[in-house]
Amino acid sequence: MIAVAVVGALGRMGREVVRLVEQADDLALVGAFDRLAASEAARTPLARDLGATLAHARVVIDFSSPEGTRDLVTRAAALGVAVVSGTTGLGPDERAALEAASRIVPVVHAPNMSVGVHVLLGLVAEAARKLGPEFDIEVVEMHHRHKVDAPSGTALRIAESIQGVRPGLRAVHGRSGAAGPRGGDEIGILALRGGDVVGDHQVLFAGPGERVEIAHRASSRETFARGALRAARWVHGRPAGLFGMADVLAG
Repeated sequence: MIAVAVVGALGRMGREVVRLVEQADDLALVGAFDRLAASEAARTPLARDLGATLAHARVVIDFSSPEGTRDLVTRAAALGVAVVSGTTGLGPDERAALEAASRIVPVVHAPNMSVGVHVLLGLVAEAARKLGPEFDIEVVEMHHRHKVDAPSGTALRIAESIQGVRPGLRAVHGRSGAAGPRGGDEIGILALRGGDVVGDHQVLFAGPGERVEIAHRASSRETFARGALRAARWVHGRPAGLFGMADVLAG
């Protein structure tokens, strides 16, 4: 049994992770924490502080906030606890904290833990390489009305995947007013918010006389939670390092 703690346990993703960990035969939920008031995380009472949450864990799964993740990875590294984090909207300070922790413990960070999304990343990079500069590239993402960061971490990761094969491209976040003609060096990124959409991502390649579209649509948060559990099983017992879902899926 792998001893697992969950941080951000009252959030939409945290609740789903708690539920699936409790159902798993090879995982044991030993702690749950959220900065909000306790008592709601599935059937497991929330710990009152982060230290108590991590005390008996071997892996912590984090779906909290950028500030929460920064604190968590520092505490986890000090206690020798492996980290799986799906928190999005990280800034330079949070990324630096992840990198520092990864020199001590294994850390998996991915803004989207869906298997399908990581297949999409490969398809998008291959399409960008083969279609070439004659095709303009636009990324459109839509999430529920409560999502606090925009664009999504997945949309940014899609752009990074494209830039890996077409390094001269730059991200343009939305357009308004007299924006002028579209530049050939742009990747347009548009964020839509509304309703209860779990997560939609669409990449459009628009060329002369034709258009190619690649899309991923998530219908349930369980998709991402199952990916997080897969990452937790993978990271347990690994050496220190900073990993992504591509490493997890590679086995």
